[in-house]
Amino acid sequence: MKPIRKIDFLGKRKIAFLFSGTLFLISIISFVINGLNLGIDFTGGSVYELHYAQSVDLDRMRTTLEQQGFPDANLQHFGTSQDVLIRLKPIADMDQEQLTQTILSVANSSQAQPGEMRRVEFVGPQVGEELFNDGGLALLLSFIGVMIYVSMRFEWKLSVGAIAALFHDTIITMGFFSVFGWEFDMTVLSAILALVGYSINDTIVVYDRIRETVRSSRQGSMFEIANNALNDTLSRTILTSLTVFLTLLALAFLGGKTIHGFAIAMLIGVIKGTYSSIYIASSLALTLGLTRQDLTLKEKDVSVDELP
Repeated sequence: MKPIRKIDFLGKRKIAFLFSGTLFLISIISFVINGLNLGIDFTGGSVYELHYAQSVDLDRMRTTLEQQGFPDANLQHFGTSQDVLIRLKPIADMDQEQLTQTILSVANSSQAQPGEMRRVEFVGPQVGEELFNDGGLALLLSFIGVMIYVSMRFEWKLSVGAIAALFHDTIITMGFFSVFGWEFDMTVLSAILALVGYSINDTIVVYDRIRETVRSSRQGSMFEIANNALNDTLSRTILTSLTVFLTLLALAFLGGKTIHGFAIAMLIGVIKGTYSSIYIASSLALTLGLTRQDLTLKEKDVSVDELP
């Protein structure tokens, strides 16, 4: 059955490869030059949430903190202009209780009316390093698990395309955080892990459709079959991705600072995951020389003695 749509996705694969290659290269260069702006989850440090009755002048508070010996303090509004989130790197020569009182005193001195400390979080450098290592290990194991799964389920050319698309989505999503200097914390890493499953699921749906078409029809080239499979699954892809995208959009704007990084990482990943399923995974498999024979069920030889 021919698809209703006839969009020539694979006809634009060279442009897609160039676009993706450029983003991938920019991401790698940014990793080398800028690295990732790791949050205190990984580096260790303190987080203070302060509430004021009036709007807070962040520039004045930042200047005051710098003058009092906290030049690395990171300040931002938390939900409203009356709430402030202060992040500090570990300070060795001051205990936590003393540091908390000092930060509150200095912050209040910069404002017309004093505020109150609502939340204090502290992560030690050693704990942060362990979290970073454990997070990296979790990401590596997820990749290995996916690689084993796709290698057992699909022919090697399809498997290479799926894994390449997975690396493409992960590296470029992390690249956005490196290029723009967004904070990379545990919530963002959680989003990256979720994207591994989301991205490979979309690719598998397309691959299954390609394989079914090859086994049910003897007409058409692999290029036409892959294009038709992409068109056949387009409705499902759009509905799934759009539903997830709208939910994440709401989280990004209304969910607050706590899950903002998670929502942004997922938004980028969903877009790249949908894109890579169409333009990277399938296109790369065809570029590697995918043929009908690769996807055709191998018939078992039947001996004369086994005939009825």
